[in-house]
Amino acid sequence: MSINSTSSKRFNRVENILIIGNGGRENSLAWAIQKNELVKKVFLIPGNAGSERINKCERIKIDINNKNKLVEKLEFLNVDLVVIGPEIPLANGLADYLRKKDFKVFGPGKDGAKLEYSKSWAKEFMQKANIPTANFWKVNSLEEAKKIIHSSSMPLVVKVDGLASGKGVFIPDSKDECLKAAESIFNGKFGKSGNLVVLEEKIYGPEVSVFALCDGKKYILLPTAQDHKRLKEKDKGPNTGGMGAYSPAPLITKEYLNRIVQEIVEPTINQLNSQNIDYKGVIYFGLMITNSGPKVIEYNCRFGDPECQTIMPLMDQNFVFLLEKCSMGNLTGDEKIDTSDKLSGCVIATSKGYPYEYKTGLPIKIGNIDSNDCQIFDSGTSLSENGELLTDGGRVLSIVCQDDDFDKVFDKAYKNLKEINFNGIYFRNDIGHQVRKNFSKNN
Repeated sequence: MSINSTSSKRFNRVENILIIGNGGRENSLAWAIQKNELVKKVFLIPGNAGSERINKCERIKIDINNKNKLVEKLEFLNVDLVVIGPEIPLANGLADYLRKKDFKVFGPGKDGAKLEYSKSWAKEFMQKANIPTANFWKVNSLEEAKKIIHSSSMPLVVKVDGLASGKGVFIPDSKDECLKAAESIFNGKFGKSGNLVVLEEKIYGPEVSVFALCDGKKYILLPTAQDHKRLKEKDKGPNTGGMGAYSPAPLITKEYLNRIVQEIVEPTINQLNSQNIDYKGVIYFGLMITNSGPKVIEYNCRFGDPECQTIMPLMDQNFVFLLEKCSMGNLTGDEKIDTSDKLSGCVIATSKGYPYEYKTGLPIKIGNIDSNDCQIFDSGTSLSENGELLTDGGRVLSIVCQDDDFDKVFDKAYKNLKEINFNGIYFRNDIGHQVRKNFSKNN
């Protein structure tokens, strides 16, 4: 990556970076940020067992909800930039609080995070801005949901309005399944997040992810990606937080990306401005490429996971400067990202039972890993008292590789997966099937 017409002398200090979060996304961000020679230390709160295996990284034990102590710690550590990874602290207004304490923060305020933490608000936002999306109904009772579902000519998508860790979207094949999904939500499966439900018309086409780093007014795009949200092969089974991804997405040509920018990205930022929302962070556009053009399925107010793990190895050492410029509202509009020429892919290894109930604390054995253009980002891990690596989440490890074609990328990823073992390990064998020539020949 190169940033045109800029010099590191024009930036304030980026010696000490703090990343908030404990997943593979945050580890991959730390890995990309530490490559900059000006960065001396990357702190993670709380991080996971793999965080300190990354160069320059250190985990900090502190409760981010104790804001006074957090500020004291950040001042003591001389933190120059805070990067907030997960959606919950963003939805809780942590970025707003830290900005008031004069910290540079990459991550939107509570008002901008509403793009993700309220699906109904986001749909109404899109309506106001004439941004293409599926038709929808906002309902606050099971009786109301039943009326709409029964009157629809086809099954509707059922979405929890609030945050649900990527598990609050149901894509039923029948009206009965629609009703069961709505009933489970209104019966408290997702707590207060399910007090409102969004019903959507079902639209069809491949999904892609587009990411814009935004400084409040201007933006810069990262490479596109496609992820696999369904648990099982052939994109079957329940939605998960994501089972794998690849980048860039060949489906999105330069011309089509221009269309996405004109119809979706720029209208989104313009609408944020018109509503006086100063959005400094990443906007994740979850899109469906339909026969009538691109449509927004969802917004996220943070980097996707596993898309982030997939994209970060394509970044060079100047990536941290882009985050800092966004945090300060200092994008010039002429920055250009010259990413690696290589392609990148990620496969997620999960615990048995994910995305529902699963066991933790299972020993992880890692054998002979090919580290040539390959990374393993811990997603849900911890250490035992004697230092043994253990499972500590539904998504356990992100296996990421790069090469000059996707067949080589995923050959390396699956070769490395054969060297990883824990009781009940599960992963899809068809991640990237859309772009793997060898896969289509052999399946």
